[in-house]
Amino acid sequence: MSSDDPTVVQTWTIGRLLTWTTDYLRDKGADSPRLDAEVLLAHARDCPRIELYTAYEEEAPEPVCAAFRELVRRRAEGVPVAYLVGHREFFSLSFHVTPDVLIPRPETELLVVRAIDLAKEFQSGGVFRIADVGTGSGILAVTCAKHVQGSSVLALDICPAALVVARRNADRHGVAEHMEFLQSDLFSEHSSVAEFDLILSNPPYVTSAEMGQLDADVRDHEPHLALDGGEQGTTVIEQLIPQATERLRPSGWLLMEVGPTSATRVEELVDSAPGLIRRNTISDLAGHPRVVQAVREND
Repeated sequence: MSSDDPTVVQTWTIGRLLTWTTDYLRDKGADSPRLDAEVLLAHARDCPRIELYTAYEEEAPEPVCAAFRELVRRRAEGVPVAYLVGHREFFSLSFHVTPDVLIPRPETELLVVRAIDLAKEFQSGGVFRIADVGTGSGILAVTCAKHVQGSSVLALDICPAALVVARRNADRHGVAEHMEFLQSDLFSEHSSVAEFDLILSNPPYVTSAEMGQLDADVRDHEPHLALDGGEQGTTVIEQLIPQATERLRPSGWLLMEVGPTSATRVEELVDSAPGLIRRNTISDLAGHPRVVQAVREND
């Protein structure tokens, strides 16, 4: 090993650790080596990331170096940073994550932004009922419960371990009293009809062919159940649309995150669904179709 290896040298400053690790992770193919290094070192020091720069010339104690070495080793093996540190930011909130749930992506925030806008248009004056289908870590359900005034949110997921994570996040952000959690394959365990003003979902939409092309970090570590949408990317969505339609109140909305490959097919499914009227698909900042939306017809 070189003399610049933190596994050998004991007098490492915060700055030297960051520099060495950035180069090391870049050589290992990391997309954002500097950011990875900063997040992992802040976690090892149990401090905000910004504090690394005020401590740049400080020597890192050996326990910190040891913890950091292990984190870097696992990151170099491909384990996502969010799983290593146990959290990821979404909509300016910190969410606990584990390998049982997808790591939150910025694109999914479009669902929350649209949900907040729709809630502002809500006219009845009563409780605004929301369902998050396939809640995972609960990012959509919890964020809506926190930001949509007067909301009541049902979070559904087929995976009991995911619901444990979602409940923890609801407690973390003080919204558990406005939420209900249900283990269910889509709406299979929920019998009520015409109950929700808004149903949103980030369902599996990656095609089977695309699964093999995903980055190794995603393919090897994130739950395939939450990613793989089958041959056309719509296997789950084909079941979700009729179930959601039945449970929407008249003039209620359905919002679904999609990928560029599956978007057109999902739009076609909505167009052919009795009782739904498709609205314009929302694109993300890269210009890709990202949120397919539809409204329930008035009976």
